[in-house]
Amino acid sequence: MSDQFELVARVRARSGTSLVRRLRREGDVPAVLYGGGGENISIAINHDVLFHSLEKEEFHSAIVVINTDGKKEQAILRDVQRHPHKINILHADFQRVDDKKVLTMSLPIHFIGEENCVGVRTGGGLISHLINEVEVSCLPKLLPESIELDVTNLEMGDSLHLSDIPLPDGVNLTALMHDDSQDHDYAVVTVSAPKVSSSEEETEETDEVEADAEE
Repeated sequence: MSDQFELVARVRARSGTSLVRRLRREGDVPAVLYGGGGENISIAINHDVLFHSLEKEEFHSAIVVINTDGKKEQAILRDVQRHPHKINILHADFQRVDDKKVLTMSLPIHFIGEENCVGVRTGGGLISHLINEVEVSCLPKLLPESIELDVTNLEMGDSLHLSDIPLPDGVNLTALMHDDSQDHDYAVVTVSAPKVSSSEEETEETDEVEADAEE
């Protein structure tokens, strides 16, 4: 399971525009903790602490401990609202998790071995990331921090699909859990030849004509 983060929160009133504005002026972010068989709780979290946590990629797919007045509950981040023009965080939603219940979570794909990819080194190919994150289903304790996909051995024209992603035991890709999973086995990454611009094509054609003329 990914490393746990802990956020200290305090219970706040459920509604009230003036209260929310005051919270933000005081440096807090209004948030909601819901689900998991418990009641919805309106909470407030320090803005700077949450802001810096959100800067870490692993936070978005981690099990987060919400410490509300000494009561600790596990949750995952489900939504964040940001100010359209400023860096301010306006609101956050956290969903409780149950250790015994399967959850679904989107995880980033980390492509490794790109600098040594065969198709790039020997063929001058370009690596294209077609999918950058995948949704997985697993128990909270099995939730990985990210998904790794090795592209070292890809040659020109090769691709890797969802079914090629190595997963820990107990972790499944939701896209491949359908009865028609083959129809959802999308390509994730491919190595292709670099595109030739129209000017380069014209230059090549001119060179060929001149070569034929010389012959």
